[in-house]
Amino acid sequence: MSINHPSPRGWFFIIPSPIGKGEVPREHPFAMDRIIIFANGELPDLTKARGLLHDDDYIICADGGTRHALAMGVRPGLVVGDMDSIGQVNWRELEKTGVPVEIFPRDKNETDLELAIKRAIELQPGHLVVIAALGGRIDQLLGNIALLTDPRLSAFDVRFDDGVEELFICRDQAQVHGRSGDLVSLIPWGDPVRGIQTQGLKWMLSNETLYSEKTRGISNEMLHETALIRISSGNLLVVHIRNS
Repeated sequence: MSINHPSPRGWFFIIPSPIGKGEVPREHPFAMDRIIIFANGELPDLTKARGLLHDDDYIICADGGTRHALAMGVRPGLVVGDMDSIGQVNWRELEKTGVPVEIFPRDKNETDLELAIKRAIELQPGHLVVIAALGGRIDQLLGNIALLTDPRLSAFDVRFDDGVEELFICRDQAQVHGRSGDLVSLIPWGDPVRGIQTQGLKWMLSNETLYSEKTRGISNEMLHETALIRISSGNLLVVHIRNS
C-alpha cells in the first residue's frame, strides 16, 4: 500500500506480529493504565523524553510522531493519521514489524493528534501523556494546547510532556512534581479562572482570580518537590519547566 495515496477512513492491519513491549491486544483494550501518544512536534532532549516511558505503556503514534517512537527503539501499538508525514523509511519499518495503522483522508476536520487523542479516549486509560506536542508551527502548537480543554479529557490525567516542559489543564485541583527552582506558570485559558489557591510556590495565590489578558501567573517558582493548585472555576493551563 502506498502512503502517498491513503485509503478512505477505516482500519487496516499490516501483517500481524506477536504483541511486544508496551502493546496490548485490541481485544483487551482496557488492559493498560497509561497511554503514550507521540505527536509530530519537536523533542529538545531525546534522553529526557525516553525517561518518561514505562515498560507497560501502550503506544499510539500520530502520523509523523512515529519517527520519535522509532528513534527511541519503541514499537507503536497503533499509528493514526493521514500518513502524509510519516516518511518512507518509517513506513517500511511499520510494515516489517506488523504495526496496525488507521488511515484517514488528508482532507479532514481534525489534526492527526486530535485523532490519536480520540482513539486514546476510547481505550479509557488512567493516564495519558502526549510527547512531542510542542514546538514547530505556532498554529499547530496553539491547536494542540486547545485540545487539552476537551471536556472528555476531564476524566483522565492528561499531560503534554517532553521531559523538559510539561503542560496540563487544571479543572479542579492538580499537583506538580519537580524540584525547588522549577518554573511554574499559571495561564487562564479562555474565561477568567477563579478561586485559585496554591501551595509550594514562591508567590502564593489565596482564593484569587487570574485573567487571560493579564500575565500575573507567569514564572512562579517551586519551593519544594511538589506544588498543589486548586481552583473553583475555569480552565487553568499549568506550564511546568524543569530546571536543568
